[in-house]
Amino acid sequence: MKILMAGDCVGRAGRQIAAATLANLRREHELDLIVLNVENAAAGFSITLNTAQELFAAGVDVMTSGNHIFDKKEALELIKQEPRLLRPVNYVPTLPGNSIWTGEVKSIPVAVINVQGRVFMPPCDDPFRAMDAALATLDPKYKIILVDMHAETTAEKIAMGRYLDGRVSVLVGTHTHVPTADEQILPGGTAYITDLGMTGPHDGVIGMKTATVLDRFLTGLNSRFEVSEGDLELNGLLIEVNDETGKAVSVKRLRARQSV
Repeated sequence: MKILMAGDCVGRAGRQIAAATLANLRREHELDLIVLNVENAAAGFSITLNTAQELFAAGVDVMTSGNHIFDKKEALELIKQEPRLLRPVNYVPTLPGNSIWTGEVKSIPVAVINVQGRVFMPPCDDPFRAMDAALATLDPKYKIILVDMHAETTAEKIAMGRYLDGRVSVLVGTHTHVPTADEQILPGGTAYITDLGMTGPHDGVIGMKTATVLDRFLTGLNSRFEVSEGDLELNGLLIEVNDETGKAVSVKRLRARQSV
């Protein structure tokens, strides 16, 4: 099975490059499944019904998220209705929405799980124990398991990759919006990268206009962030997984660019 997992989609710019590239990428790489992190998809924070529909129409199959998923109230209702939109599995259990998507791709059972780190992040439960519990709920038929770990520190994401090695097919990191160069297949057969990077505008500071970010650093005041403009990139990881064993066969970083 051939899979693309793409990094945090930021605002209209992120949706624009997703719409411009995903169909071609699916054909070129014969992709069976596209997973995109969407916690910043609506004006840089959270997601709405319209933006979700736009991304599904662009070719996204499953959406993961992170600490900004509920920044817009509309997301609370949307996530109740849309099983393909996930929130982290280690959030308060009474919050709405699913953290695990299960389905069939090419008649092959596939699971996608979303989890969030704790270091320098908003409070949430232990991601390691949460992943143990999540995996325990899955039927053994799910050999192909994809995990998006939304976390700040490289060490926490690397630790999770090692912890889950051999138990999941893929573990990718999201949140920092900066792609790392450590794509690999771990000894147990799990495809891994510390951070996928960002899907959106790359002329600002991790997707936001430079002036507003600098103002916050220079003054300490909480100035309002606005999504940047300019050239666009979609960053992600191409993974091939053995359909029978669920082990990764190959990994390759992807960077698709669009000048505007």
